[in-house]
Amino acid sequence: MNLDRIIAVRNNKTVYRDGDRCLKVFQEDYSKADVLNEALNQARIEETGLNIPRVLEVTMIDGKWAIVSDYIKGKTLAQHMQENPAEKEQYLNLFVGLQLETHSKTCPMLNKLKDKMNRKICQTDLSATVRYDLHTRLESMPKHNKVCHGDFNPSNIIIAEDGTPYILDWSHATQGNASADAARTYLLFWLAGDIAGADRYLELFCDKSNTAKQYVQKWMPIVAASQVVKANENEREFLYSWINVVDYE
Repeated sequence: MNLDRIIAVRNNKTVYRDGDRCLKVFQEDYSKADVLNEALNQARIEETGLNIPRVLEVTMIDGKWAIVSDYIKGKTLAQHMQENPAEKEQYLNLFVGLQLETHSKTCPMLNKLKDKMNRKICQTDLSATVRYDLHTRLESMPKHNKVCHGDFNPSNIIIAEDGTPYILDWSHATQGNASADAARTYLLFWLAGDIAGADRYLELFCDKSNTAKQYVQKWMPIVAASQVVKANENEREFLYSWINVVDYE
């Protein structure tokens, strides 16, 4: 097993290439349950027929948990957008199409998005009053069972050398309301500093899915609150700015 070729380094994991395999190696103190859940999510999504790398095994490498999957040779959609800014509209159309294809699938064994959001809101340091309002708003939103990626952004799309797109990183996958997933993607564009891209993305998503923009926007404070817990300091400040949900006398 060759761990010389590093593909990416994240806060709690390092991704390597070993021939035609991709090894995601987690830090020693990373939750075993979270590793197994991520692999299980990916295996379940495979069964939907979406284009994703196959899970090959879950193993331990030098005392660290690792998920081994197919290596997809190519560039991320984020790289294509950066290298070919004149083609960004075309890439955004492809991006939204892939997200809508994802939302067209169901996967009954995935965790429910609303349950995950409720847990995350409970873990924030928001006041009890604001948390109550967020929980109430969340419960009032329509209950759906569509596959939601949870971290759908251009860095998680690989365009293979033959032009085939693959969707990566299913650690946050749930089943729920597609507009909540779209709200998360919109905020991710903002967090990356691409405000124009965020606005154009939302226009395309709403147009292609026949969804009112106001409906997606109703999810923004709820989604922002559910993301605060694991955000860094700069991200937290930004996310808090979206949690303007209650007016009090």
